[in-house]
Amino acid sequence: MDGDNIRHRLNKNLCFSQEDREENIRHIGEVANLFSDAGIITMAAFISPYKADRDKARKLNEGRFIEVYVKILLEVVEKRDPKGLYKKAHGGKIKQFTGIDAPYEEPENAELVVDTSENNLDECTKIVVDYLKETEIII
Repeated sequence: MDGDNIRHRLNKNLCFSQEDREENIRHIGEVANLFSDAGIITMAAFISPYKADRDKARKLNEGRFIEVYVKILLEVVEKRDPKGLYKKAHGGKIKQFTGIDAPYEEPENAELVVDTSENNLDECTKIVVDYLKETEIII
């Protein structure tokens, strides 16, 4: 599941306040839980800035939740920004933007850390797939 797709469809009524971010991640946790109940491995790619929200998603999907922290330096994110969102946030056009004027609570105990500042897409993909194989989630 992709964050932009979910925000433009399922959660199009939500903004970026702390409460709406919490509800966005709750929805994602619920959808992932439904998929998991159906036997579908689900990868959810979302900016989830609050530890409490990630903890709720973990509890909801207990025993079936793997937190992958996609780590990247803010300077690198800003250089790669294809939509110009960081420029808009710095210019005050977007409020409550994660990492700019809204907090990001870095995961402390993620099962897997993938540093995209140091690894390219193929290397990051291999790290995730290798982890899934090592933990026998996939064969």
